[in-house]
Amino acid sequence: MKYNKPLSRAVLCLDVGGKRIGLAYCDSLHITISILPAITRSKDFRELSLLNQFIIKHNLLGIVVGLPLNDNGEMTHQAKDCYEYGLSISRRLKLPIAFVNEHSSTWETLNRFDIKKDKSGLVDSLSAKVILEQWMNEGPELKEFLFK
Repeated sequence: MKYNKPLSRAVLCLDVGGKRIGLAYCDSLHITISILPAITRSKDFRELSLLNQFIIKHNLLGIVVGLPLNDNGEMTHQAKDCYEYGLSISRRLKLPIAFVNEHSSTWETLNRFDIKKDKSGLVDSLSAKVILEQWMNEGPELKEFLFK
């Protein structure tokens, strides 16, 4: 599906994994993308306060989450987990969200940034950067869900 470029605004991008979440954000004019240190994912959303600190510090107005779809563009088990996590974070932080097909983003990151091995979370945050670049170029626009 082809989208139009989204409106310019500062957003946080999450590359959600089972153990870690890579983070990147862009400025409100979509000129600069910066990475943040990857954070540890917990089952009880303890990382929420840290995400909120980044959002406040950088005046971020939305969230972009990568979905690792399969070769046919269909939801994988991991994509469903990322989708549910993204919706939960969006509702808890009361921010609009967009989902981006991140198929092969880790492979692109490893090749583009010439990284061989990483346990620090750098690959996760650089993958978030790649996902955010894709979102800035292709969209979709952020969507607000009902905040309960």
